[in-house]
Amino acid sequence: MELTEQFKNYIKKYHLFQPKDKLLLAVSGGVDSVVLCELCKQADYDFSIAHCNFQLRGEDSTRDEKFVAGLSKKYAVPFFTTTFDTKAIAAKEKRSIEETARDLRYAWFEELRKLKGCSYIVTAHHADDNIETVLMNFFRGTGIKGLHGILPKQNKIIRPLLFAGKNDLQLFAKENELPFVVDHTNAENAFTRNYFRNEIITAVKKVYPYAEENVLKNIERLGEAEQLYQQAIELHKAKLLEQKGNEMHIPVLKLQKTVPLTTIVYEIIKNYGFTSHQTGEVIALLESESGKYISSPSHRIFKNRKWLIIAPNQTIAAANILIEENDNTIIFEQGTLQIAKLSQPLTMNYELTTAQLDTAEIKFPLLLRKWKQGDYFYPLGMQKKKKLSRFFIDQKLSLTQKENVWVIESNKKILWIVGMRIDDRFKITPATKNILQITFQSE
Repeated sequence: MELTEQFKNYIKKYHLFQPKDKLLLAVSGGVDSVVLCELCKQADYDFSIAHCNFQLRGEDSTRDEKFVAGLSKKYAVPFFTTTFDTKAIAAKEKRSIEETARDLRYAWFEELRKLKGCSYIVTAHHADDNIETVLMNFFRGTGIKGLHGILPKQNKIIRPLLFAGKNDLQLFAKENELPFVVDHTNAENAFTRNYFRNEIITAVKKVYPYAEENVLKNIERLGEAEQLYQQAIELHKAKLLEQKGNEMHIPVLKLQKTVPLTTIVYEIIKNYGFTSHQTGEVIALLESESGKYISSPSHRIFKNRKWLIIAPNQTIAAANILIEENDNTIIFEQGTLQIAKLSQPLTMNYELTTAQLDTAEIKFPLLLRKWKQGDYFYPLGMQKKKKLSRFFIDQKLSLTQKENVWVIESNKKILWIVGMRIDDRFKITPATKNILQITFQSE
């Protein structure tokens, strides 16, 4: 069967798009994207051409842009192009050029797709790209999800050439006398994908000549295995996760009994910015004291007594941390609390960062949390209650300072505004026998 028929059959098999949909083709000028244009023309699809100039290869980048502009004239279709100072953007954002170029490309394609009323973005990824992606994901440690490779359809991006190998596309270009440009950097190993293409796969084929065909078969098998895997993961999540506001609560004892623990923990935390390498740290939290946590760029996972709590780093709702009677150290967002029990005689400490409290009036567990509207206490030396919001005005706190205020409460009574003032009801007196001393050290 000729390539054009295979192309149309693949699109039908995976329901990639309807024949009358408007397509936006991502075209670099290389053989893959040139073949994509020709196949769309032969299949009589409605398409436009989009090209990104990343300014990474000097005159070759300009040559490619002019070549693709010529393709649009050949096929009499609309042509769109943009230019990025990729190296400067990558340096500013402290990311690799490869990653930066990918993100810039797809963000612009999506913006253009919406602007021009196209149904889908179409890329020229083929079977060889898929093999490289799977091997890269395997060594990167992405789990089973990374082993299904490049998907034929992902949101508004479709990849209708995944059925064909590089050799198939080159043969089609030769038979149809299709000119294309050659990216000489493909032979260089500076980029990760090129290294896998030129070195790793080439070396493996010396031992296993049919390695590429076997990987493609595995991609299909693993895609189906992943569906079963995801079904099982969702069942575990339903049993373990409890949504409370913008926090996710997980019972420690139930999680500890879950099998396989490492896999389940990773599948839970990966959606909150945590990496596979942090899975062990999360499992260690199960045995840690309250207040311990680990962070991702967007979230923190706290140990809070019998719960793990996943909460956004910039959360509006108060994070709640229980302080048990035998806890010595509590680590939280603003720093560390050192907790000690003292008995008379006592050396008075008047530092704002230290609270000395009469244990006779305290009931454990204590609750460490961010303050909220409606909170009130009895400031030391006063017999009259005052709202915290009013107290902050008196203290001339800025908005940012107020947002970072934490309190400790006992039996729903605030005993200390951390680092600021204790409650008069918990002060030590001549009759005090035992003292709870809490020292705050900011982060």
